[in-house]
Amino acid sequence: FALVFITYFGSMVMANDMALITFLPLGYFVLTKTNKREKTAFVFIMQNIAANLGGMLTPFGNPQNLYLYSKFNIPIGEFTLIMLPPFILAVAMITLCCIIFVKPEPIELKSAPEKIDRKRTAAYLFLFAIAIIIVFNFIPYLIGMIFITLTLIVMDRKALAAVDYPLLFTFVFFFIFAGNMARIDVIKNLFSSALQLNPLLFSVISCQFISNVPSAILLSQFTNDYHSLLLGVNIGGVGTLIASLASLITLSKYNSLCPGKSGRYIAEFSAFNFSFLIVLTLFCSFLV
Repeated sequence: FALVFITYFGSMVMANDMALITFLPLGYFVLTKTNKREKTAFVFIMQNIAANLGGMLTPFGNPQNLYLYSKFNIPIGEFTLIMLPPFILAVAMITLCCIIFVKPEPIELKSAPEKIDRKRTAAYLFLFAIAIIIVFNFIPYLIGMIFITLTLIVMDRKALAAVDYPLLFTFVFFFIFAGNMARIDVIKNLFSSALQLNPLLFSVISCQFISNVPSAILLSQFTNDYHSLLLGVNIGGVGTLIASLASLITLSKYNSLCPGKSGRYIAEFSAFNFSFLIVLTLFCSFLV
């Protein structure tokens, strides 16, 4: 329960991908140290669901949120009210899964706690606070980016070298792709018609095939109903393995730690994810 919900609430401030990169290794470490490694698949799956759904409450919790928040200039209060109902339902569903599928067992942890570098931690927390302030437009993003980059050059150049630049360029190309698609009359008419019929359902289905971030970028070119689109691309992050980049991150981490067990993991992943997707889609259909 603790491992899953630290990921859930961590994704609200760290973004879903970063929450998984941080807390999946923590989960495996705890399970290993307490001789509960057989729980790895379930914990990773629930952490993945938690990251995707926990991040939906804040503009910076998911990349698609940050994009839609900026594109439509959604007031922060309205944004929170839109996403609060499915957020609360997701908390209840994850809690229920942890109660039903994990039996109470005694655990024992003998290893001593690790020491952390307090100065380094404080510096990174400060840079993180700067990033949050940028999201809320208190500091121009260009100035904030330059400040953070220069600080890292002085403080920790290895951090800049460790950035996943191909992933960043992938997002850039998604924007280019979406802009070009929006200029094709046939595609524009098709998407506009589909979104007029049921923007929530269409955005959920779109996520299952092209992932939630590109869905948000692409579909935002054809509708101004950001309420339905916001709900759709957030709950649409659960479902297939490609519905969210976070799910691929989790699968990759699981395969590296538990080689040869991906078949069972994918079956269990699909069962939980599609169950969440169906319930959340039905629930959100009453909100739009």
